[in-house]
Amino acid sequence: MYRFLLSRQWVILTLVALALIPTMIELGFWQLHRHEHKVALNKVISDSLAAKPVPVETVTAPGRQVRDDDLFRRVSAKGHFDTAREEVVRRRTNADGAIGYHVLTPFVLDDGRVLMVNRGWVPADGAQTAFPKIPAPARGEITVTGRLMADQTTADSGIKNVRGLPDRQVMLISSGQEARRLGEEVLGGYVEQTAPAPRGDSPELIPDPEHSDIGPHMAYAIQWWLFSAGVPVGWVVLARRERRDRAEAAATETSPEAEPAGV
Repeated sequence: MYRFLLSRQWVILTLVALALIPTMIELGFWQLHRHEHKVALNKVISDSLAAKPVPVETVTAPGRQVRDDDLFRRVSAKGHFDTAREEVVRRRTNADGAIGYHVLTPFVLDDGRVLMVNRGWVPADGAQTAFPKIPAPARGEITVTGRLMADQTTADSGIKNVRGLPDRQVMLISSGQEARRLGEEVLGGYVEQTAPAPRGDSPELIPDPEHSDIGPHMAYAIQWWLFSAGVPVGWVVLARRERRDRAEAAATETSPEAEPAGV
């Protein structure tokens, strides 16, 4: 009764089902790993934001990548801003979704090394061709506090590092690129400034990152696993239905014709 399973149609259907099951299971584990990564990242952010600031020199150095455990770590640095070599990072939005720039200013430490500091957001000039007007930071030696961030890459951000931009404008923050531009020793990563507060609330300081939302990844993982379990169930249901339909068709073909009514 199940000889139809050897037909070309059913062989193909069976092979597709056998391929879908492990694929869906793997997709479920992929979503599970994303969930675990999000939970771990949220814990790193929470712990880092709650910790007391440490000197930036203790967690990064020129040419060094920021470790995952040090992301969003509160750090402090003593020195002065070099606004003459300031840049802006294009196509950045504020909390209201307005498009503008992030202000990237070299901060010269007491030992002469440079820390790149993201001082916050300023509005764009529309065309984003001219260098925007940026309120100056405090002059002289100060102590800056902020969140330590890793260098930005296209792979992590999805932002293409476009060349040929207007003068003093960049798409991504890269300590290596800044070291080449400035000809100085630049500490790996950069800092999002949280203190001191800017004069007149501009640039707008970047708010703390959201670290309570774990996303829908666990629900997606369970969904994929349910789909993988549903494939063999669906295959059995279709096979049984096919068997029933073929049996009914065979019974109709072999049933005797009805006798004609007597006159």
